[in-house]
Amino acid sequence: MKEIIRHKIKHNLKRIETSIKWVLFAIISGVVAGGAGTLFYFGMTLVTLIRTKHPWLIFLLPFGGLVIVGCYRLLHDEHDTGTNLVISAIHSDDNLPLKMAPLIFISTLITHLFGGSAGREGAALQLGGSIGNGIGKLFHFDDKDKHIMIMCGMSACFSALFGTPMAAAIFSMEVVSVGIMYYAALVPCVISSLVAHGIAVSFGISQELFLIDSIPSFGIGNAVRISVLAILCAGISILFCVMLHQSEALYKHFFKNPYVKVFVGGCIVIVLTLLVGNQNYNGTGVNIIAQCIDGTVRPEAFLLKMIFTAATLGAGYKGGEIVPSFFTGAAFGCLFGNLLGFSPALCTAVGMAAVFCGVTNCPITSLLISFELFGYDGMPYFLLAVAFSYMLSGYFGLYHSQKIIYSKYKTNYINKKTE
Repeated sequence: MKEIIRHKIKHNLKRIETSIKWVLFAIISGVVAGGAGTLFYFGMTLVTLIRTKHPWLIFLLPFGGLVIVGCYRLLHDEHDTGTNLVISAIHSDDNLPLKMAPLIFISTLITHLFGGSAGREGAALQLGGSIGNGIGKLFHFDDKDKHIMIMCGMSACFSALFGTPMAAAIFSMEVVSVGIMYYAALVPCVISSLVAHGIAVSFGISQELFLIDSIPSFGIGNAVRISVLAILCAGISILFCVMLHQSEALYKHFFKNPYVKVFVGGCIVIVLTLLVGNQNYNGTGVNIIAQCIDGTVRPEAFLLKMIFTAATLGAGYKGGEIVPSFFTGAAFGCLFGNLLGFSPALCTAVGMAAVFCGVTNCPITSLLISFELFGYDGMPYFLLAVAFSYMLSGYFGLYHSQKIIYSKYKTNYINKKTE
């Protein structure tokens, strides 16, 4: 009996020791990765401001691309696969070098300074994941614990940069393997996300919030309208993923040399910009989302953003795919709302959530980010849209390293990578 009691006490003490360890290292991760994310935010703000004031900088995009390729070659990281490497490092023990952090930081700023069409959260995942893994290595963590540190870093950087701590805490656990969640990382990711958010707020970074003036009452008719929008958004998310993957494959097929590839890609983006006649589709395009809420965005905006982003990222420029997916979903939702005469603001919000869910296969994160960006009043619409988009977007995804562990249609274990 005494032996049993002694064993239970020892087991509980070990559990307390582990809990204290993760609280401590979650705070460290939140401070370091959150600080890096905050610095990255100010860097992005600065280069976007410079580009906006000097639109002629777009003509230097091909040369900026040469600098990016040169930086990766200089540090012998020319085969970097970006966010895919971060994800595969969690479930496949692939090496995640610390040098990824400065590389993605600098190259993303260069991309945005000269008008490439890309996001920032994908870069944040790489930046945070690399820092988290570096901390794990520094303290000689085993592989399993380093995986948790990678997720902590991803959550922290995402939270600091986008101001959505709930979604950031869950996203890093949900995006790796669809159908299961790494709940061992829940407390560390939550703490690191909240710490990083606190740091960002202390430096004056405010959460991006898009207000919907009035939300129609939820009924059968409106539910059907939103369901139709969600179904269409699932198709848009598939198209977006295919365009991104195929553009990369086409660039590699026609241009074997990475310097030529990135230079040609920059020239293509310049030509597209001149044809459109403005720079609404360069950079992140967050400012255009506000126009979608007002119902004033152009009908073809969603398609143009996908084309610009595919042309940019496929050529080898750096950034993320998440904000472009927000732009695409928002613009398509606005178009749908205007065509049906049904609350373009609500349709914009629903479109953002549905396309984000379709390209990332992360329904819980999609719901949380909807609540943090648009408030809770539209909950039934978001819930319905995310459910349909998740189911109907199939096994497509932004990240080839993401695994679908369980089928979306049956309780079957399939363990396959996204298409």
